[in-house]
Amino acid sequence: MISLLIAVVLDFIVGDPYNFPHPVKLMGKLICFEEKITRKICKTNISIKLSGLVIVLINIVLGFSIPFILINLFKNNRILFTIINTYLIYTCISAKCLHYEAIMVSKALDEDIEQGRKRLSYIVGRDTTSLNEEEIIKATVETVSENTSDGVIGPLFYIMLFGAPGGIAYKFINTMDSMLGYKNEKYINIGHFPAKTDDLFNLIPARITGVLMNISAIGRFDVRNGIKIMKRDRKNHKSPNSGYPESAVAGLLGIKLGGGHYYSGKYVDKPYIGDEIYKVNKNHINNTIDIMYRTEILFLIIYYLIMISI
Repeated sequence: MISLLIAVVLDFIVGDPYNFPHPVKLMGKLICFEEKITRKICKTNISIKLSGLVIVLINIVLGFSIPFILINLFKNNRILFTIINTYLIYTCISAKCLHYEAIMVSKALDEDIEQGRKRLSYIVGRDTTSLNEEEIIKATVETVSENTSDGVIGPLFYIMLFGAPGGIAYKFINTMDSMLGYKNEKYINIGHFPAKTDDLFNLIPARITGVLMNISAIGRFDVRNGIKIMKRDRKNHKSPNSGYPESAVAGLLGIKLGGGHYYSGKYVDKPYIGDEIYKVNKNHINNTIDIMYRTEILFLIIYYLIMISI
């Protein structure tokens, strides 16, 4: 509990400095290596798809066992144990990183539309070269809302259940999906199991996120509309999970999200989420960040109340 609290405070203050050693960077390098080996060895679609399952199993084991062993090596030294445990938990949480990247998009838009498009391209997979200001803002809001589950509540959920090893294993699953889980011709086979695994592990966190977004927004945003839109539009997303936080945010802010976009030059049609009660503007980026932090704090309060009562 102490390590978790310190880690959350560290994330809020420090975030993820670009040059700071981070497990996700190692995960990314390992996944790249695994992909190269797979493509050299496997020549059929079936073998490539099965290799994706092997990659998932290997990385989940590595993601859980390495921090588990590391923590237990120092379990008799309270200071070192707390330092290592806190650091591992801290690297799993991405609230400040999301905050920073979203604000940088907003600031870039103050300069000109091209700077906004360029900055947005750092955090989304869609083509940004022809987006207008409203579309850039919507994409930023969608990214923060979706990643409130993937980058904040999801890792916290598995840390609360299984400690730092659970959080690291979850981040490995999330990283595999972000690197391999595309549905284009190149990744449709090798990314099949990484994407399905990520969907499975986010089933509970995404739904918790949507509910907590609405509860934490009481007195600040339109909770009645937030609940209404989440119930109505939660399935208006190609992901079985992302629709929950995105529809909650769309309802709370009274804006319309979603719709079709271009990915690698190919248009992908998507349903809309929410109603256009208000025209989207840059304040909605700040409001989404506000919702993210409110959701995180409420989740932590609930966890600590449960732990105290046990």
